[in-house]
Amino acid sequence: MSDPLAEIVSLLKPAPSIAKLVTAGGTWLVERRDLGSPFYCAIVEGHCLLTINDRVPIRLAEGDFVLVPQIHTLTMSSLMPPPRGTLPQRLETSPGVFRLGNPEAAAEVTAMVGHCTFTGNDKQLLSSLLPGIVHVQDGSSLTDLVRMIHAETVSMLAARDMILTRLLEVLFIAALRSAGNTTTSPGLLRGLADSRLAPALRRIHRDPAGEVSVEMLAEATGMSRSAFFDRFRQQMGVRPMEYVTNWRMALAKDMLRRREAPLVEIAARVGYASASAFNVAFARYVGMTPGAFARSC
Repeated sequence: MSDPLAEIVSLLKPAPSIAKLVTAGGTWLVERRDLGSPFYCAIVEGHCLLTINDRVPIRLAEGDFVLVPQIHTLTMSSLMPPPRGTLPQRLETSPGVFRLGNPEAAAEVTAMVGHCTFTGNDKQLLSSLLPGIVHVQDGSSLTDLVRMIHAETVSMLAARDMILTRLLEVLFIAALRSAGNTTTSPGLLRGLADSRLAPALRRIHRDPAGEVSVEMLAEATGMSRSAFFDRFRQQMGVRPMEYVTNWRMALAKDMLRRREAPLVEIAARVGYASASAFNVAFARYVGMTPGAFARSC
């Protein structure tokens, strides 16, 4: 069976960046801006406040896990934070281990935090299909994965980057799966959680080379064309054929980047009858020809 969620995370290609173990006490606050990268956090003990992309602050407690596929502003603080703009007290006590706030105060929170990067060619498009924030309470299995990532980050052992890449993929899939149908933002999770739409999404992903139309997808769901179109756009945030094109072009970019096959074969794999038709569609979508794109990678 086709697994759209796993396929999208695989194409995003999460790669390791930073992993830290943080303890904090007293009043403290850390602000970061213009990061543009995925962020995750697991609370091991205690509690703190987390504000992501200027949303309403979230109170995090022991066992909570947060994943943000695309973060631009981040504020973490004590429950009673100091004034904004206060310079953080920050001390690295050992490699990858940090202390925030008053070093003499009792630790009020212990958290494992990390940033990674998406190295896939269509990261902006693909990450837009994911929820803005995933907050899982009682995420013990996710915390175990974060522990493994932190341990591997500081280990500097052979094949470290390969192991970290696989662990990050598992972490993303497990976290997104844990969110299930609780997410409120349109996107892939909402679509897959909708029992009427899921068959259409799996059909799109199972056979990107096959003929597809709104009518065919509607028939797979047992809905009328208009009902399917409206429901798809509401749950996914894009029109059905727009999603089909986005997915086919994401696959094409990945094959071009890896120089996996001749152009005519890539065109056929993503549903185009000829290389020339694919050339025109790709250039319209990407802004350059497939050949130019492959040379730029």
